[in-house]
Amino acid sequence: MSETFDEATTLKRRTFVAASTAVAGLPLLTSDRLPAAAAASTAAPTPADQLSTVRLTVNGEQRTAKVDNRTSLLDLLREHLDLPGTKKGCDQGACGACTVLVDDRRVNACLTLAVMHQDARVTTIEGLARGEQLHPLQQAFIDHDGLQCGYCTPGQVMSGVACIAEGHTGSRAEIREWMSGNLCRCGAYTNIVSAIEQTAKEA
Repeated sequence: MSETFDEATTLKRRTFVAASTAVAGLPLLTSDRLPAAAAASTAAPTPADQLSTVRLTVNGEQRTAKVDNRTSLLDLLREHLDLPGTKKGCDQGACGACTVLVDDRRVNACLTLAVMHQDARVTTIEGLARGEQLHPLQQAFIDHDGLQCGYCTPGQVMSGVACIAEGHTGSRAEIREWMSGNLCRCGAYTNIVSAIEQTAKEA
């Protein structure tokens, strides 16, 4: 009994992980397989007929990028145009973290392809402030402490700007309804509504 116990106590972490993985029926990626796995995961170059040149006016500036036709607007902004303010949350259109304005309409950037917006006007969180002067809603978020971790904040602000422009601020309940596509896992909803309500009144 003690011998069995001693053997069990000498199990190394890797042995435990390997055994657990085998029981679960999952493939184990060990260090000796890493180079092969890395080589296999290297994407082949995209054929030329699957590439498109996308022209957009982003935050008032003409931008052009050559991208795979399957590239989302979110990935175009973050990976090709170096605008990381728009956040990648669920990548399924359920959280609103990637909300941007396309021709003044709010859009979940993860759900739409970049090539669908040729010559469109796109506004991201980086385009709201005027130099050192914050957009009124950005300032209201600070005033009302409408953020905690801050990850959802860019999408919340962009959706809030659209909510005000659309005229959906007649009551706190209406604001909540029209902001329901933007999730805040920290639970700052009450303060977010207050920030939008204040900005709408001052507009």
